[in-house]
Parts: sequence; structure tokens; C-alpha cells
Amino acid sequence: MTVEKLSENLISLKKAFAQTYQGKSQIQEVIPSLESEKFPINQSDLELLHQFATKNPIYYNSFEETIDSISCVVYEGDINKYWLNSIQHGSSHAPFSPTWILSAYVGSLAAKNLGYEQLIDIGSGDGRIAFCAKVLEMESYSIEIDDMLVDLQKHLTTTLDFHPFCSDATLFDYSSLNLTNPVFFIGGLAQMGGKELATGVLKKINSILSLENTGWAFAGTLSQKYSPDLKNHAGWGTLIEDNNLKHIMTVLLPTVWTFHEPDETPYVFAEYDCS
Repeated sequence: MTVEKLSENLISLKKAFAQTYQGKSQIQEVIPSLESEKFPINQSDLELLHQFATKNPIYYNSFEETIDSISCVVYEGDINKYWLNSIQHGSSHAPFSPTWILSAYVGSLAAKNLGYEQLIDIGSGDGRIAFCAKVLEMESYSIEIDDMLVDLQKHLTTTLDFHPFCSDATLFDYSSLNLTNPVFFIGGLAQMGGKELATGVLKKINSILSLENTGWAFAGTLSQKYSPDLKNHAGWGTLIEDNNLKHIMTVLLPTVWTFHEPDETPYVFAEYDCS
């Protein structure tokens, strides 16, 4: 099954869940319990995703529910203390607000299918994208400026080590990772500090590694409450053009902040334009 079709099925599942959910939790998400026709994900991978949620202190409750004919586990949580702590850092570019765990898996799968060998999750929060990349047998690294979130990540590395680092991503020594064919996931919308974060990381990477060997994945938005980018690409078009990158693909995925929204979060993939 293609990543695009898997994304479509996940969006359909999210919409069905949003219509029936009666809980009052701050954040909520679902993960299928079993491999199925709509979600042909290895059972061992699904079990690791559930372990990540079960061990994660963000989630305080879970229960089984059949949604859109898919057997699922619903996870309910609260990110308030992590969100509040994340905005206290003077050089922080975006407060913590996670994507869905299954969205992190699909986004990581997209990166793997594009041929990238390493994934670096910038502004990684609780490290779920880096974790999912590791589930998919990519080498992964997590860069997060907030020490509380990094401590949370270290608590979660007992299942898989996705190499969490507590650092300002614009200052991190990426040469220490010996990267060959990496993709960088940038946390934060362009309009909420993501553009500044991405610009700093691009500059740092370009000083030690040819951009011809790197890929980029930017979390965008289609919401009209944010000012649009004249070059489009969900807020990232100008940055992509200014840094001689070209758009490869966009994958729409559910995130915590789009649970009650009609549109999903576009993950915009780009690479160096060598034409």
C-alpha cells in the first residue's frame, strides 16, 4: 500500500473518531490494534507504537474501541506541563504540540520510501517521529531544547534508542552524527517559529554537509488563521525557493492541533534542486 493511501485511511479513521469521541481529555488519538487491509502495518511495529503510548506519561488513560470497523486503542492525555515548560526557553522556536503517533509512523515511512537512511527529528518534543523511524529500521536522532522533554524521551528509549540530544538545533554539531543521506523533520509551523528554526538548521547543515545529500520535511498548515505564503506549500514555499530546494511530495496527516479541524497537517517534503 502506498503512503498516500495509508494517509487517506488514517484521515478517514480520524474523522470517524472525531465524530464519535465523547471524552474531555486535552489530547486524544487512536492506534489500530491489529494489522488489517486498511492498515497493513506489521503487527510487531503496531505493538511498538502501543508500547510508546503506554509508557509515555503524557497519556493517562486508554481504552479499546471499534472505529470505522477498525479495532483500535484510544489514548487520552494532557501536555500542559510540557507545553508550559517548552515555552520558557528563550531560544525555543515553537511550543510542544505533538503529531499523532501513527502519523509520525506514516511520515517516517514516507521518508524511508524516498530513500533516506537517517532521520533527524528537529524540535522533537517527546521524540515520536524519531522513535517511529527507528521502528522502521532507520537510524534516527532526536534534537530537543527542552530538558523536561528530553528526560521524557530518555524514559522511552528503553524500548528503542532513538538517540535523544538536549540542544539548540541551530547550534548542534551535526558532523558528530556522520550523516550520509539524512532527512530532517522540522517541528513547528512556519508561521509559529518554524521558519526561523529551519533557516538556522539549514545554515548549520550547509556548513558541514552538502545540501545535495539531504532531505527536508516541514509541518505546514492550511488553516486560514495563519498568514499564507506567497509561494504556497502550506507556509513553506518561500523558504523552499530561497534555499534552492524543490518540492517532492506532501503527505496529509492528523495531528493533535487538527483534531477538531476539517483539514489535516500537510507534511511537505523537499530536497536540493540540482537542475
